[in-house]
Amino acid sequence: MDLPDKLPTHVSIIMDGNGRWAREHGRERTFGHAEGIESVRAITEACSEWGIKYLSLFAFSEENWARPQEEVDTLMKLMFKSIAAEYETMMRNNVRFVVLGNRARLSATLNEAIDTLMGQTSANTGLTLIVFMSYSGKWDIQQAAGRMAAEGGDDLEPYLITAGYPDPDLVIRTSGEKRISNYLLWQAAYSEFIFTDTLWPDFRKDSFRDALWEYASRDRRYGKVK
Repeated sequence: MDLPDKLPTHVSIIMDGNGRWAREHGRERTFGHAEGIESVRAITEACSEWGIKYLSLFAFSEENWARPQEEVDTLMKLMFKSIAAEYETMMRNNVRFVVLGNRARLSATLNEAIDTLMGQTSANTGLTLIVFMSYSGKWDIQQAAGRMAAEGGDDLEPYLITAGYPDPDLVIRTSGEKRISNYLLWQAAYSEFIFTDTLWPDFRKDSFRDALWEYASRDRRYGKVK
C-alpha cells in the first residue's frame, strides 16, 4: 500500500459515528459499537504494519456516563470482551497496551482486565496503543493542576495523565463532526486535525491511508515562519 514518506509519530482518533452507522443499517446503536471494534483492529494493525509508534483512541468520555444506562453497560461489556480477546494479537504484533483516564469510575472487573493486559504487554516495543476511557480534557487539566499545587510544582505537563507520551501529531475525527469534544485540550495544541465524513465503523485502512497523505501535505510551523 502506497504511503507518504512523512508519517506522524502519534495519531489520535476520535471514533465517532457508531450510532448513526447502526441507524443507517436498521440496527440498534449497540450493534454500531460492536462493528466499530473491527475498525479499531484494522487501524491498530495498519499502525503496526506502517511503523507508526503511537495510536490513541478516544473510546469513552466522562460525558458518556450520562448516556442511557443500557448503552453504557453494553459499551463496558464490549470493552471488557475486547480487552480479554486481544492478548494474543497484541503479543504477536509487539503492541503495548495502555489505558488512560479517570479509571476510578470503571468497574473493578474492567480495571483488573486492563491492568492484566497492560502488564502482559508492557515490555512490547512496537506500537503503543493508548485507549482513553472515562476521560475528558478539562478533568485532566484540573487533576494535574491540583497535584501540581499540592506538590509545589511549576510545570503542569508532568502532572497530566499523558506525561511520558508524545503529543499527537495528527488528530482524526470521523463522522463529519468538526469539534474536539473536550479531548486532549492541552496535548493537541499544535496537532494537525482531519475531519472526515466517514463513520467510524466504515473507517478502515484505505480511509486511514488517505488521512496520512493529507497529513503529509501539511506544513507544520508551530507558530513560526518558514
